[in-house]
Parts: sequence; structure tokens; C-alpha cells
Amino acid sequence: MTTDITDDPAPSAAPRSAAELAATLHTAAEDSAFSGVIRVDHGATTVLEKGYGLADRAYGIAMTSGHRLGVASISKGFTALAIGALIDDGALTLDTPVRPLLGEDLPEVDDAVTVGHLLAHTSGIGDYLDESAVEITDHVLEVPVHTLVDAEDFLRVLDGHPQVRTPGDHFEYNNAGYVLLALLAQRIAGCGFHELVRARVLAPAGMIATDFPRMDELGGDVARSYLDEEGLRTNALHLPVRGSGDGGAVTTVADLAGFWPALLEGRIVSPSTLEALTAPRVVVEDEEMRYGRGFWRGLDSELLILEGYDAGVSARTWHDPATGITASVLANHSDGAWPVLVAIDGV
Repeated sequence: MTTDITDDPAPSAAPRSAAELAATLHTAAEDSAFSGVIRVDHGATTVLEKGYGLADRAYGIAMTSGHRLGVASISKGFTALAIGALIDDGALTLDTPVRPLLGEDLPEVDDAVTVGHLLAHTSGIGDYLDESAVEITDHVLEVPVHTLVDAEDFLRVLDGHPQVRTPGDHFEYNNAGYVLLALLAQRIAGCGFHELVRARVLAPAGMIATDFPRMDELGGDVARSYLDEEGLRTNALHLPVRGSGDGGAVTTVADLAGFWPALLEGRIVSPSTLEALTAPRVVVEDEEMRYGRGFWRGLDSELLILEGYDAGVSARTWHDPATGITASVLANHSDGAWPVLVAIDGV
């Protein structure tokens, strides 16, 4: 059941209930140029599920709650869980060194780098994307985007970036590390990375609408992703034609609402592996959050958080174990989610 919250007054203080959270998010969406989908659940009850703005500006197609949207680095959580499934299989451990799995590929990667380092953003490997030096709408890939389809194709993106820090010494958010994890997972599993994620993460969670589609053959239920608040320019030439371990998934808010209980009920990975992936390991002051291995945690709470930001995409999904509240805010333009999420900063 979905509760209509459109007439509820916006709370004057930080929202503490699912209804207050939904009202705050809805009001912020209405007051901004938000285009996307918002959903709030309290346990098995859906409190808010609503589309805002347009899924396709050129054709004037309204956004619905059933549209699939790109989620950028939220995909890193799926990558971490695919690795976790392989850990549960005994195929690797957090301490497994990366170098033997690479063979002669990527000689710049230090011998001491482990799977755990990559998951925790402490590998110190050179990154193909320096987020501090670019704008989110820049063209950042130095190879033709249409050539990046399979995990092995990304070797040309990862190659040539020297090690920058001693493995294990320092947290530094690193997209290359998760692209490398996808490559390693594919080699260990003996099947394609996207196939592995579908079989070991999405299927157990019942996420039937989530996948890694090609950017040049998007279905009609996938919202187009726009670079700016206005205009028709999409992100089609900014991202790999098919995503890898650091991003590229599309999903629905319904799938994300089902993801969190599936995760916590042990349907994807074992309790011990889940703890290894989600236990906070470092405070990231710039983000005002803590980080584990693939998952963010609240700075002063036990919130479980996945977040994504890329050309044409801004998104966050989270679950609060203390209250049983789950929420997702997915936007189909680059900065669209942030004016909505700022309304609940600190919650």
C-alpha cells in the first residue's frame, strides 16, 4: 500500500519517521527542478513511490515510478557482493593478491595489492579518472566509448597508470579499483562479469528490472540521462557503452527497495561476508560518512548507504537498521538528486 503524502506538511525539524521522511523528500522534489523517482518504505509498507519530471525530454514522456534509471556508483555495491559471493565459494579471500590473477597485464599494479585493498579503496593503484581534476560533465575517457563492452576491454583504460601509494596505507576513492575487481571476478568465475552479477546478486535479491544495458540500445522503460537541468544533451558519449564494476547499472526504486532486505536476510552473501563488506573501516570527512568495502555507512549512525554520481546521474539508496526505513532518490540529470537529499542532511 502506498500512502498519499502530498498534503502532509513538511516537518520543521529533521524527519524521524517514514512519513516525515517521505513528506520532506516530496516537498524538496516539488520545490526543485528534480526529475527522477523517489521511494520510501517502512518495513513492508511503501509510504511514497513517485516519479517527477520527464523520463524523455524530447518526447515529453513523464517519469513514472516504474522507469529504470542509471545509478552510477551504486553499482559498486553489486560488484562488492559479486566478489563476496566468490569469497563464500572459497574461490578467493580478502587477502588474495591481485598480481597472480593479472599475469602480464597491468604491470604497474603493486605485488602487495589484494582484493580487500581494492574493495576498501586502499589499493593505491593509479586511477583512470581523477575526479578532483574534472567536471562531472567532461568527456573523461581516452578511448572510444563504443569499444568498452566486456570487462577485458577495460584493460586499455586501466593500463599505464603508475601505483601512487603503498597498498593499505590510505583511503582514496578509486574507480579503477572496481573496474579491476570486475575483471578479476570474471577471470575467477569463468563467466562474464555482468552474467556473474545477474546470477549471484540480482537474481537472489529478486531484482528483475536491474541490469547493465548497452547505452546504444536502451529500452523504452529506461529514462534518458541528461547532463544539465535543461536541454536535450544526454550522457551517451560520456560513459562506456556498457558499464563495468564501477558503474553502469540501471534499476528501479522497487528493485532497490527489495535489495536491502535480501541483503540483510542473507540471500546474497553469508552473514560473515556481509559483515566484512559493510563494517566501517574509515571515516571519510569530505563525504561526512564512513566506508567499509563497497558500502558507505552513516557518520554517526548505522545507516547502510550506496550512492552514485556521474554525467547524467545522481542517486542514493539507503537503509536504516534502527528504524527499518529504506529510501531511494534517483535522478536522471547530473546534479538532480542533491537539492532533494540536502533537505535530509544528517538523517
